[in-house]
Amino acid sequence: MEQKYQKLVQILKDCGSVAVAYSGGVDSALLLHVARNVLGDAACAVTAKAEAVPDAEIQDAVRYCRDNQIRHKVVEVSQMDIPEFVQNTEDRCYFCKRKLFGMLAKEAASMGCSYLVEGTNADDTSDFRPGMRAVRELGVLSPLKEAGLTKSEIRALSRTFGLKASSRPSSACLATRIPYGDRITREKLAMAGRSEAYLHELGFGQVRVRVHSSLARIEVTADQIARFGDPSLREEVCAKLKEYGFTYVSLDLAGYRTGSMNEVLVESDMKTLMQMDAGRDHGNK
Repeated sequence: MEQKYQKLVQILKDCGSVAVAYSGGVDSALLLHVARNVLGDAACAVTAKAEAVPDAEIQDAVRYCRDNQIRHKVVEVSQMDIPEFVQNTEDRCYFCKRKLFGMLAKEAASMGCSYLVEGTNADDTSDFRPGMRAVRELGVLSPLKEAGLTKSEIRALSRTFGLKASSRPSSACLATRIPYGDRITREKLAMAGRSEAYLHELGFGQVRVRVHSSLARIEVTADQIARFGDPSLREEVCAKLKEYGFTYVSLDLAGYRTGSMNEVLVESDMKTLMQMDAGRDHGNK
């Protein structure tokens, strides 16, 4: 891990100046912290404010940068203006990232930064992530991935630096709560976001509320599933999520796992999509 960290430091030094695409999550928080240590005021932060980004995350990002005197810009982007995003195609993330990171890159340039960097880590390469193609096409750098740092190593380094984000649950765009092919609406995004915020308030750490039309499918970690054996908790959760717009509320007994919406893509289809994505990259070089 120390060798990987030193590689990260060197990557950032070589950049000279960077704007970190900062969401407030554990990955981008570590990247911003190290960039500031290495580059000082030549490291700044940019945050996208969009429909599928929970307001609490944006507020946390603004607060952190203000408290640590980090130059920071919030860029407003409308994801609902992206047809492929609204239609929720399998490569939705590519079109969304292309617009979001395109705007963040322009903001980074206006702030005098040579590079826009983002927080993809080495573990992220194992799942279908079409958004990474947009990142590469736009010339955005992924220093954590390049250094080979995994999620567990990033959390360990974050604890070493005393970063509050070290224990923060993994987050993702709220669009990942909606099955491919189901039209994305502001209402559905709000239903997922409000439900997850409520479950966090109840003490659930890593949680997802997947939106299957009027049915909520709750994913929590395996050690938290037993909590739903409490009838009063079940009744409270059902009542609250119905208040948010759901008709039915269910618990996924398989528990939380990254990319559960990709499970509808059979393994052969997943490999084909990833190969196609890689092929498009090769054609762009």
